[in-house]
Amino acid sequence: MTEYELYGKHGRGPFNRFGKWTDIPDVFRKYYSDSDEWGDVLAILEQDSHKLKKNKITSEPKVYIRRSGHFHTRRADRPIFGDPIDFRGLRHEPVNEQGVVFLFGMVAVELGYLVEAVQGGFPDCEAKRQISKGQWQPVQIEFEYESKSFVDHGHDPQKCDVIVCWIHNWTECPEILEVLVLSEEIKTLKSHL
Repeated sequence: MTEYELYGKHGRGPFNRFGKWTDIPDVFRKYYSDSDEWGDVLAILEQDSHKLKKNKITSEPKVYIRRSGHFHTRRADRPIFGDPIDFRGLRHEPVNEQGVVFLFGMVAVELGYLVEAVQGGFPDCEAKRQISKGQWQPVQIEFEYESKSFVDHGHDPQKCDVIVCWIHNWTECPEILEVLVLSEEIKTLKSHL
């Protein structure tokens, strides 16, 4: 999954409908077992399946990440951190949607938002922002680590006003959606209050 996120061209959101990441080979195998078109991929899946059973591998495979000219082994039993930012007690950049939610909560007022509610379903947040003296208007906000995950998750642009993200990489984002990129916004804010 880490390799897919690092090198894949698309978000992994569509794969979520098939269960856990480790279930995807079985789903693929079941769907295409009678297909001649995917024989090469099925052979690879079968070979990897036998290797896993033979070696009794229960953890994620080793993934090597290049950093400052050196390679280090990713340990499956340890958390992943983003690059250091030391922004108001947040030591590292977000690496997921929850980190984006937390950071937005830290700076929402400075960015002109009053949060009314945060929820688990789409859209994630209802807030208000001032449009003129004495007038505020509600907006629907969806949090994403990467903006392109909005479409990967199958969200309706007509039911949302703002995507708050860390990385804006959705080049076909509709104009009706405003994108608030926190990695850019925090550059304009004081890192320590």
